[in-house]
This record gives sequence, structure tokens and C-alpha cells, in this order.
Amino acid sequence: VQLQASGGGSVQAGGSLRLSCAASERYGVMGWFRQAPGKEREFVAAVRWADANTRCAESVKGRFTISRDRVKNTVSLQMNSLRPDDTAIYYCAAARASYITGALPTARLYNYWGQGTQVTVSS
Repeated sequence: VQLQASGGGSVQAGGSLRLSCAASERYGVMGWFRQAPGKEREFVAAVRWADANTRCAESVKGRFTISRDRVKNTVSLQMNSLRPDDTAIYYCAAARASYITGALPTARLYNYWGQGTQVTVSS
């Protein structure tokens, strides 16, 4: 099992970044979580593989978009209008099972985690 995340970096407030996560196999759900220094890990967004239904945290709605590519077996997170409080390490995660969208923010449902990629937004 491998989840390879890429695309992190540094950007000024208002800028954009795109994160990608390549999976070695297909999962029921793939998503992104983030953890800022001194804070707990929090849910960002997830997509259900079978029907592409998505769920985003309220803090990123309208700014972040998650999508999956069935051919490449990747999930991407397009992040626009970035703010300094988006600064964190972003982790790709995958769950073997599929869940209702209401359950997607639940971290304990995810079986596999990537190594994390740093996103830094300066003001």
C-alpha cells in the first residue's frame, strides 16, 4: 500500500496550490487531512471513489476542490484563495471501505496515510 503525496510548497495569501496523491491500488474513499503546529489533525476534504461524491470542511468550502482520476488512480486537492491559517502539513488518506458522505470526516475510518506534504501560506 502506497500513498504518494506531492504538490506542497510556499505561496502568498490569495494564491493557489494543487496537491496530488497517487495510490498504488483503488480504495473506497480517499481524502486529505491537515495538521498545523500545535493543533490537532483536522479533516479537509474527501471523495468517494465509486460515485465521486465529495465532502469538504466548512473552513475550505468554496476555496478547495477535491477530485479523483479513475484512470491515474489519483486524488487531487485544488486549493485557491489560500490563507495563512491554511498553513499545515497535509496528509493524504485512504479507506478500504466506502462510507456515506456524512462519515467522511472521521479520521479513524481511514486505513492508510501518506507521508504528508507541507503547505505554507504567508501574509
